[in-house]
Amino acid sequence: MDEYLIEAIGLSKVYGSGPAAVHALRGIDLQVRRGEFVAIMGPSGSGKSTLLNLLGCLDRPTGGRYILDGEDVSRLSRTALADVRNRKVGFVFQSYHLLPRLTALQNVMLPLLYNRHERLSAGERHRRAVAALEAVGLGERLHHRPNALSGGEQQRVAIARALVNRPAILLADEPTGNLDSRAGQEILALLADLHRRGATILMVTHDPEASAHAARVIHLRDGEIVSDHRNGPGGGER
Repeated sequence: MDEYLIEAIGLSKVYGSGPAAVHALRGIDLQVRRGEFVAIMGPSGSGKSTLLNLLGCLDRPTGGRYILDGEDVSRLSRTALADVRNRKVGFVFQSYHLLPRLTALQNVMLPLLYNRHERLSAGERHRRAVAALEAVGLGERLHHRPNALSGGEQQRVAIARALVNRPAILLADEPTGNLDSRAGQEILALLADLHRRGATILMVTHDPEASAHAARVIHLRDGEIVSDHRNGPGGGER
């Protein structure tokens, strides 16, 4: 098994061309080991979202290489990239993106319907979705629709949905951005618990309190990594 789950080598992303070109990422070198909890920080326009999109196989780099779980995905077609994304990446966004007419259980089961690699039966999909919701503390809310759930509970459903296909990595983009402080702390505690249980997590955040839950914090500025350090005792502890 490879030591690194994520390895970016000279990763760059340029939007546009000529004098109007925007260099969103400038030669990023980054390695993330399996089981790490990493926070990515930086001001607006620093390249955080661009980097997350590349690491999540939502986009392709202009230059450099990106190796995910031992596979160089830098030059894959969009179809092949989507296949890697569906198999290996779980996403959690600031907005929960739940389907309002579906229950929590049905929302979590959706990714399993599109999982072409395991071909689960209806019963297996049900069992796995229930287990994912129980893992995030929502075993008693399976049949509630999003409008009957609090913001924190909706984000828990989104996390369960992201984990249900057992991805190699969980990418969280400002996962507490739409939550009050109490619900936000509960979500961060949940992510820390998932990390202790072995999950690999990359979280984009602007909040220093949120980054304190990670074991490692990377700061970007103008498309470059300007610092990469381990948190002190207690930060992201496993």
